[in-house]
Amino acid sequence: MTDEPIGAEPVAAHHFSFDGRPVAFADGHSVGAALWADGVRSWRSTRHAGKPRGIFCGIGVCFDCLVVVDGRADERACVVPARPGLDVRTQEGSGRADLAL
Repeated sequence: MTDEPIGAEPVAAHHFSFDGRPVAFADGHSVGAALWADGVRSWRSTRHAGKPRGIFCGIGVCFDCLVVVDGRADERACVVPARPGLDVRTQEGSGRADLAL
């Protein structure tokens, strides 16, 4: 027996939409994990300076990974379970065009 990795990768069995394009994910992935696995490293900009943000803590504490999911702003990508058919969008600022900051 060897301790060498076998090179197996999880099979992405499903898709959701991110900014209009499909993102594959496997059962058990969060939205953040699926985006990261797809090569997306930033999916939010800060409210005032417009700085890019993505996964930071990965456990739902820091709120850096906010996205808009099915029209709901301020969803934490790291804890939202990926599901087929989700419409996930980059969150710009507050994520709500109707809020004046």
